[in-house]
Amino acid sequence: MSSSSSSPTSELPLKPIPGNYGLPFFGPLMDRLNYFYFQGEEKFFQDKINKHNSTIFKTNMPPGPFIASNPKVTAVLDAISFSVLLDTSKVEKLNVLDGTFLPSLSFTGGYRVCAYLDPSEPNHSSLKSFFLSLLAKKHDQFIPLFRTCLSELFIDIEEQMSKEGEAYFNTLGDSMAFNFFFRLFCDKSPVDAQIGSKGPKLFDKWLFLQLAPLVTLGLPKFLNLAEDLLLHTFPLPSVLAKSDYQKLYDAFNNYSDSILDEAEKFGIKRDEACHNLVFLAGFNAYGGSKTLFPALIKWVGLAGPKLHRQLADEIRTIVKAEGGVTFSSLDKMVLTKSVVYEALRIEPPVPYQYGKAKADMVVNSHDAAFEIKKGEMIFGYQPLATKDPRVFENPEEFVGNRFLGEGEKLLKYVYWSNGRETAEPTADNKQCPGKNLVLLLCRVMLVELFLRYDTFTIEAGKLFLGSSATFKSLTKATSI
Repeated sequence: MSSSSSSPTSELPLKPIPGNYGLPFFGPLMDRLNYFYFQGEEKFFQDKINKHNSTIFKTNMPPGPFIASNPKVTAVLDAISFSVLLDTSKVEKLNVLDGTFLPSLSFTGGYRVCAYLDPSEPNHSSLKSFFLSLLAKKHDQFIPLFRTCLSELFIDIEEQMSKEGEAYFNTLGDSMAFNFFFRLFCDKSPVDAQIGSKGPKLFDKWLFLQLAPLVTLGLPKFLNLAEDLLLHTFPLPSVLAKSDYQKLYDAFNNYSDSILDEAEKFGIKRDEACHNLVFLAGFNAYGGSKTLFPALIKWVGLAGPKLHRQLADEIRTIVKAEGGVTFSSLDKMVLTKSVVYEALRIEPPVPYQYGKAKADMVVNSHDAAFEIKKGEMIFGYQPLATKDPRVFENPEEFVGNRFLGEGEKLLKYVYWSNGRETAEPTADNKQCPGKNLVLLLCRVMLVELFLRYDTFTIEAGKLFLGSSATFKSLTKATSI
């Protein structure tokens, strides 16, 4: 394993960055078509790695013309070089959440919400501090509220399986996640807030219109050109989500009084705080869980009965000894923790990272050093960094106990929350404020699953945002 870092004092040979951007307009367009249609994401990157014999190279990233004025990036695609994107002393995180373009601010009430701000901007610190304070105050609700929502989820799954012989997790999981986050932030059920069961659909439409330039729907090939023209050439208008977003904003504004009161103490205008809260709940929390929870179920399901038996034994033994599902009992479940880390490693919920070089710098891969100039956009495709074969043995394989014992040292290479797993979110960095909450929810989901069931089987699929998981069988727990 290399110990190189993104440092100008490296003894590695300094090489020019390979690759090129092609002709204006046509180069970015060709890269976009290859990325979405002719090759697909991983092959697009892997072919360039093979061609240049380097994990650092120049390329264009979608969407390109006419949505992004400058699609040129330097890609950093190994576990060593990727870390430069997490260092805000070296890269600027201004308006780069979605990469080389910024969705219309009409999607967020005209505000640049916290996710689009660089830590050097004064508003970033006040908003991030507000988020961290909010989550700290809600801390005691996390486990009991999520367990209640999961109980409702498993009832729905069993009901659907008894009717149809299978249960599609994604739709049911989305509904559960929306219920949890709405109840957490609004202290009220969506049904009592006139949102009812419409919440996930309202957020889905709002998310899709912003992220459309970055996705493909997987349509038949003869429709590729039409899809590219529709999704990747011009931004979809925010007016299409205006009334949906207003319903969500009104609900949060009406039922989050105490949270918005608190925001004002941080010097944040009430209206701005509410738009940020909707973004935190909808884009970060709900949007993240929309990809993460199905991936967790998929990989654990595919791992099979042996891992299921080990998880069930650990979970049931510790819950019984500790007298319940608590922060303390969850912390003792080392295999459960490792399984969650492994799911985050093999399929990170956010696959892309961007940052603009703040100064001329030298970035190292395992084998060479490369100079990146001030102002250049740096891009990382997270799944390649977290499946780096020079760091992880059998990187394409889901290994549930990978992070036990000595394996714990590899956690610094698990990048998933705009930071290392070993780092913590602060007001001065860009790591997700809900990082620890996400880990907790994943562990509680596995605990509830294996308190109820001995094993299960799933059918996995691919969606334009993440994976799909369909329960094909569930075996009720024989002992608890």
